[in-house]
Amino acid sequence: MVSFADRHIGPDAGDRGRMLDALGVTSTGSATQDPIDVLMRQAVPGTIFTEPAADSVIPVAATEAEALAELRALASRNTVNRAMIGLGYYGTITPSVIQRNVLENPSWYTAYTPYQPEISQGRLEALINFQTMVSDLTGLSTANASMLDESTAVAEGMLLARRASKSKSSVFVVDADALPQTKALLYTRADAVGIELVERDFAAGEELPEELFGVFVQYPGASGRVADPSAVIDAAHVAGGLAVVAADLLALTLLRSPGSLGADVAVGTTQRFGVPMAFGGPHAGYMAVRAGLERQLPGRLVGVSQDASGYPAYRLALQTREQHIRREKATSNICTAQVLLAVIASMYAVYHGPDGLKAIAGEVAAKAALLRDRLVAAGAEIVHDAFFDTVLVRTTDAAAVVARGHEAGILLHLAGPDAVGVSVDETTTSEDLDLVIRAFTGKSADEPKSIVFTGANALPGALRRTDDYLTHPVFHAHRSETAMMRYLKQLADRDYALDRGMIPLGSCTMKLNAATEMAAITWPEFAQLHPFAPREDVQGSLEMIDQLEAWLAEVTGYDAVSLQPNAGSQGELAGLLAIRGYHHANGDVHRDVCLIPSSAHGTNAASAVLAGMKVVVVATDELGNVDLDDLRAKIAANADALAALMITYPSTHGVYEEQVTDITAAVHEAGGQVYVDGANLNALLGYARFGDLGGDVSHLNLHKTFAIPHGGGGPGIGPVAAKAHLAPHLPGHPQAQKTEHAGGYVFDGGPVSGAPYGSAGVLPISWAYVRMMGAAGLREATAAAVLSANYIAARLADHYPVLYTGENGRVAHECILDLRPLKEATGITVDDVAKRLIDYGFHAPTMSFPVAGTLMVEPTESEDLGELERFIEAMIMIKAEADAVAAGTWPADDNPLVNAPHTAVSLIAGEWAHAYTREQAAYPVHAQITTKYWPPVRRIDNAWGDRNLVCACPPIEAFA
Repeated sequence: MVSFADRHIGPDAGDRGRMLDALGVTSTGSATQDPIDVLMRQAVPGTIFTEPAADSVIPVAATEAEALAELRALASRNTVNRAMIGLGYYGTITPSVIQRNVLENPSWYTAYTPYQPEISQGRLEALINFQTMVSDLTGLSTANASMLDESTAVAEGMLLARRASKSKSSVFVVDADALPQTKALLYTRADAVGIELVERDFAAGEELPEELFGVFVQYPGASGRVADPSAVIDAAHVAGGLAVVAADLLALTLLRSPGSLGADVAVGTTQRFGVPMAFGGPHAGYMAVRAGLERQLPGRLVGVSQDASGYPAYRLALQTREQHIRREKATSNICTAQVLLAVIASMYAVYHGPDGLKAIAGEVAAKAALLRDRLVAAGAEIVHDAFFDTVLVRTTDAAAVVARGHEAGILLHLAGPDAVGVSVDETTTSEDLDLVIRAFTGKSADEPKSIVFTGANALPGALRRTDDYLTHPVFHAHRSETAMMRYLKQLADRDYALDRGMIPLGSCTMKLNAATEMAAITWPEFAQLHPFAPREDVQGSLEMIDQLEAWLAEVTGYDAVSLQPNAGSQGELAGLLAIRGYHHANGDVHRDVCLIPSSAHGTNAASAVLAGMKVVVVATDELGNVDLDDLRAKIAANADALAALMITYPSTHGVYEEQVTDITAAVHEAGGQVYVDGANLNALLGYARFGDLGGDVSHLNLHKTFAIPHGGGGPGIGPVAAKAHLAPHLPGHPQAQKTEHAGGYVFDGGPVSGAPYGSAGVLPISWAYVRMMGAAGLREATAAAVLSANYIAARLADHYPVLYTGENGRVAHECILDLRPLKEATGITVDDVAKRLIDYGFHAPTMSFPVAGTLMVEPTESEDLGELERFIEAMIMIKAEADAVAAGTWPADDNPLVNAPHTAVSLIAGEWAHAYTREQAAYPVHAQITTKYWPPVRRIDNAWGDRNLVCACPPIEAFA
């Protein structure tokens, strides 16, 4: 039987043999030595090379059917009760047309972050829809393309307020009625950067401090209370601060917008717009700002520009990837977004339109008001008169009420010893309300009550919304399922994803996301769990988490793993906060210097600053390795203050550094800790372990090495793994179902995500990947990835210099092609090559990172030899085209490279006046005639778009 690993790994045994022959690799005369093992020993330094483990905790690889059966067994141990806990997580109905055509469609979930906008127009339009939806509902001028979740969005809002406020105060005021998980996360983030949090009960009329730089208001409050925050906002402005409001988007279809109340920043989640609770995530948070704060926005921002023909075109705008440019001066360490979830939420708004959303919100508010009436009739005391979806009830037996509710199949919020919160949503039924009454009274209602929507609700009249929103035609044009299906198909066709061909992005590991791995994420037993459900309801998910933690700990050489960080950047932050906590626990509060090589990922430096550390840059040598002499000098200069070194292994230059253990030993000798960035783990898995290199803590990218799809720029998961001495400082969570993790470790650090286990809803993907690959398959995948990268490097070396190699002339899982000599000889730039690759049917490799003017190519193990050869052929032909420009065959300003990419309309509209033929433009390879991908726009003018910033849906007339 063909194993899952055989299907996951692209080159088969015959292909691998031919590739090894091309590299000149043999078994060196030994009949027992595998040539692939010879290659890996040439590439991986002998000092860190690891033989396969004899007693792995990872079970022998399962078949796809066996893995699904085991997941079904785990799912059966979960109990999906009706969640009425609220606290930012609600039941919602994902329209089937969106679930099937977006969430379950590889055209959407296997796409990469839209750094190449010409082949990302579908996703970018969906994100423009998202930004327009958020901007309209919040009443603020500009929204970004999503945040990681609501709680982290609030933290980013706090940091934005600190940057933008002219106040010199370090005080940030927090609403006492904020979500508990948000308050916990704020304390984690504020402590590291010297912000003083002051809590105020706005409901009780408590006044603001005299000095502050910002204030945070929850609207509606965690208790369900709806109150006018404008007085608090005005007082914050008088004190020189900014006002951040966390608002429920569904409520904002009925309530006045934060912008109309004077807010500077609005944040929140779009979870209840069709995205399942999924035991905490992934969900798309949001952030919107008033005019004047656009350039302070963290994360991604989609804007409108124009292409070479003057047609409107979308692209990422302003400070996108700013952390790679500004490093320790970056305003945020977030380098991605929750694109797939933002697309779902935006399409929920497109599907329902403003009238549909308002109707859903009205029914939710009516259910809550009806529940209030029935509870009052049953003798209950209601705490708040004004509310949207949450009724807070004062009772002397709160715990018993919650227990009776659980026994009846509903989950209520124990809001204190004498209070119970009940939240309704679009899925709440009349039967659910009957069970709530039974939970409070201990007996059944006299007769079942049906929900009749009368429009009655408990919203205060002064806060009722009167202005229009979602007026753009896109929110009115797709009412039938036929129209919606075609719109989603039309957008998907404008994009390039893994279902079309290879995405050879260095440092990004765009590997196969197998269908079997994806299967379980929509099962109700995983998708419909509230993140704060009782422990007994989520036993299957907790067991799966324990298993995945243990597997990840083994393959990395660490002792403990937290799956909470919901992005690689958050994993970095969590690891550095663990180091900080460790030093502080030892009384070394003065250790705050973080050494970072100049070649490191930009998020490293930004994360260090957000963890309260000072960045000192270490030089790299001409081979791309850490300069050991400079490292020792920087250690000596900062010996007493040294907190950590952050390195990426293999290096950011795609090379296994021979002296890595000398580097880590030098840091340890000086009293520092070593953070090994896990971005390049796909080159190491099964052959070496971070913990054995001298690493104390690392983050891993499950959306890279462990097969969670990139989703067009998210979701991502960045678990943090650590040695035992740092384990107590890994992220904990006040609402976690359990405190002990795999191996018996208890994490006491503050949370870095709103949910206890982060984006737990997509963990079945990585669980299935490891379970079906087994330890041997993981090792085989690493070898295949390294083989493919070396094969590409060798085949292209005569055409493009390979910038860095190891001592034996081998690269790791990626190679850097130096295009600077090409530019000098021909005038053709790295941008020209990247855009011309689109005409050949490829997504470009990573451009100008870590070295300007280069392409970093990472084929992964998933691409077969035929696809590798297709890419190699394209690159060789592009080199020949550039040489033709240098030879004068084509003018420097009119050739297939500088005019790339070529759209269909550019080939047929008007007279063809170019120096090259239409065929050379459109079909550089004859085989494309039957498989051609047509980009929807020509090359986009990013600078024009930044000078004329538009970040919401342009009018239809713009496309005329």
